[in-house]
Amino acid sequence: MAESKRDYYEVLGVSKDADEATLKKAYRQVAKKYHPDMNPGDAEAEKKFKEASEAYAVLSDPEKRRQYDQFGHAAFDGSAGAGGGYGGFDFNGADFGDIFGDIFGDLFGGGRRGGRANQGPMKGMNIRKSVRITFEEAVFGCEKELDVVLKDPCPKCKGTGAKPGTSPETCPKCGGKGQVVYTQQSFFGTVQNVQTCPDCQGTGKIIKEKCPDCGGTRLSKRARLPKLCGITLADACKMSLSELVEWVNHVPDALPEEMRLMAENICESFQMVAKRLMDLGLGYLSLDRAASTLSTGERQRMQLARAVRNRTTGVLYVLDEPSIGLHPSNIVGLTDVMHDLIADGNSVILVDHDTQILSEADWLVEMGPKAGADGGRIIAQGTIPEIEANPDSQIGTFLKEMHPIYRKKASEQEMFSLGTIHLSTDAIHTVKPLEADIPKGRLTVVTGVSGSGKTTLILESLIPALESMINGTKLPSHVKNITAEDIEQVKLIDAAPIGINVRSTVATYANVHDELRKVYAKLPDAKEAGYKAGDFSYNTGKLRCPTCDGTGSISLDVQFLPDVEVPCPDCHGSRYNRDAGNIKRKTKSGELYSLPELMDMDVQQALRACEDMKKICSRLQIIKDLGLGYLTLGEATPNLSGGEAQRLKLASEMERKQDASVFVFDEPTIGLHPLDVQTLLKVFDRLVSKGATVIVIEHDLDVIRNADYIIDMGPGGGEAGGRIIAKGTPEEIASDRGSITGKYLR
Repeated sequence: MAESKRDYYEVLGVSKDADEATLKKAYRQVAKKYHPDMNPGDAEAEKKFKEASEAYAVLSDPEKRRQYDQFGHAAFDGSAGAGGGYGGFDFNGADFGDIFGDIFGDLFGGGRRGGRANQGPMKGMNIRKSVRITFEEAVFGCEKELDVVLKDPCPKCKGTGAKPGTSPETCPKCGGKGQVVYTQQSFFGTVQNVQTCPDCQGTGKIIKEKCPDCGGTRLSKRARLPKLCGITLADACKMSLSELVEWVNHVPDALPEEMRLMAENICESFQMVAKRLMDLGLGYLSLDRAASTLSTGERQRMQLARAVRNRTTGVLYVLDEPSIGLHPSNIVGLTDVMHDLIADGNSVILVDHDTQILSEADWLVEMGPKAGADGGRIIAQGTIPEIEANPDSQIGTFLKEMHPIYRKKASEQEMFSLGTIHLSTDAIHTVKPLEADIPKGRLTVVTGVSGSGKTTLILESLIPALESMINGTKLPSHVKNITAEDIEQVKLIDAAPIGINVRSTVATYANVHDELRKVYAKLPDAKEAGYKAGDFSYNTGKLRCPTCDGTGSISLDVQFLPDVEVPCPDCHGSRYNRDAGNIKRKTKSGELYSLPELMDMDVQQALRACEDMKKICSRLQIIKDLGLGYLTLGEATPNLSGGEAQRLKLASEMERKQDASVFVFDEPTIGLHPLDVQTLLKVFDRLVSKGATVIVIEHDLDVIRNADYIIDMGPGGGEAGGRIIAKGTPEEIASDRGSITGKYLR
């Protein structure tokens, strides 16, 4: 007989109404007392330590704590609650299907709603495994551990989905880290970019051969056996949400009379949740979609749908740029969700730049007037009409005059006069066979709702095909043909972080720091002290701070908690020791600055301080022209936002002739204010003027309106998309009644 578990509150020694701070304090005390390092070889202490950790993991999570208070340990041992019955899934935030876990548990199993005991013929065993995912790193800058729980797993593969005897292997591409580092050579030197591993999709594991028994579904035969309207639970989880909505509509009629009322209630619950997700543009996702493959925007929309489903009251929701990755049609669904949250008595604070969503605000607070040191103030606040009438507002103009034209576009007659890139593909994923023509030397924007096939067309088909053509290698299996005369290079400018090393800064990336070191080494004071250029390096030089070793920060080891990074107490983040501050250079205007002081300046200030250094000024001017004049020279490049990283990568390309180049941008407007979008369009125009072919995957209407040529994918997402439904100038797309994008251009 299994040993019964102690009450979690008793384990931590707290009452049931203990708040988060009390729980944390109690856990630290218990964990410290019984930590294995403090009690080597003591099995009883190790047991109590694990018990305390398990208790804290449940009670510190509001949702898990609610379930525990209602069902006790049964909420987590597979004997009650959501996902009961025939091998239901219970994914704690790990799969898209977790929102529907209880509903599908009822449809395919014998469980009852409301968390009552499982009435199915089996309770199912749990398999827990830790999956390291990275989809939130762009937001939080860290990795997050999730537990995946599978009930009644396949006995042959033990729930892994891999062929018996093989098991999921450590991904050889990323070494199990879920990330890969790409090293690129640029005008400014060697750059390292970190991206989610494409082979394992961030999980760190790959399955070379699927289990022959379960076919990779991870479910046992008994769990795969029950059928409803001709399909099993495994089949249902493979379907997209859009397909499932249609299927669920027919479920009640397929059941005996006495079961229909119950089925109608269950299906009604499904449709309510599904409608929200469909409105938010997630209809193309399948229920077995792993969370590690979800984008930040997809994840955020799932959480919003869950919040509406829970019907909370009196909660403050803070949303950080929820419009990321959303087509204008999906933003309508997003605003509906927010209005529902408010109608239920909640409050919503939204941080965003999209004028379509800002126009729905009851009250708007605008920060500015500029970025960095020139911002940080409230310049306007009020209702939308008040903001539009406020002369100090930067966003007011864009709320009044939607989507102005900023650049001269190519006419329909001259569109393909510089040449054509032709791509022919077979079907892949949900994308149908395509024939796509892209004008050379123009700005082409690829549009369409989420999941319509934009990424597959450009990132998985066009770029690999061009690279194969340029390198003389075999085309991807699904690409039938690629024609692109005189194209010699293709560059993907994405939002992946620049490097992973905190020693990489804006100054080192732009190769400005090396030039500054040489200049300071030639100063009389430096020569008198015997300093060489290498001594001014904060990586290896004599003048680097010995306390932080030139990183500008130190790591504090907090027991039982993640390490905390704080500014170095000696150099205060400058990376240099005090001696470096004594070597000062007089500028053209007569001011004296040390190298640490220059590194603390933003690009605009540094331009004034370095106006008599032509080489350095030219490189800094390019960064300013890209709209990044507010960045400090000492800013660590891994800390840059996706949009900042994207523009900084362009710096080395701005002065070259680009007739033989194709530049691909994947949603470059993420996090950009409309004024920054203007700057970005100027960058695109500058590249086009140099002869480059610029291709942009985008939802932003300002960018779409300013395109020379548009390829609109759709009409829907998933199986409902994957076709080119419209192509031509923005005016032609606007007049096409079959284009969803065109509706928002009219």
